[in-house]
Amino acid sequence: MKQTFEVLNVKCGGCANTLKKSLKDEFGEIEVNLDVMPRQITLEIEDKDKESLKVKLRNLGYPLSDDELSGFQKATTTAKSFVSCAIGKMGS
Repeated sequence: MKQTFEVLNVKCGGCANTLKKSLKDEFGEIEVNLDVMPRQITLEIEDKDKESLKVKLRNLGYPLSDDELSGFQKATTTAKSFVSCAIGKMGS
């Protein structure tokens, strides 16, 4: 079923590229909407796979907006997002 999720720390096309490339093998094609805040991703996903998506996004530095994170985890995901963004810019 096609679902849309709000994702934090997504700033630009580099971030979007990282999300698309990093999630493609496991989740298929991902649409990233950079025109809204917080940013949104849309993909075909079953409810049973949502937790896996949540963990993968957090590991990339782009947690879901409703992900419960401690202060340390928020800082860590923000730092990871800068690295993911830079990688996405180099790969575009």
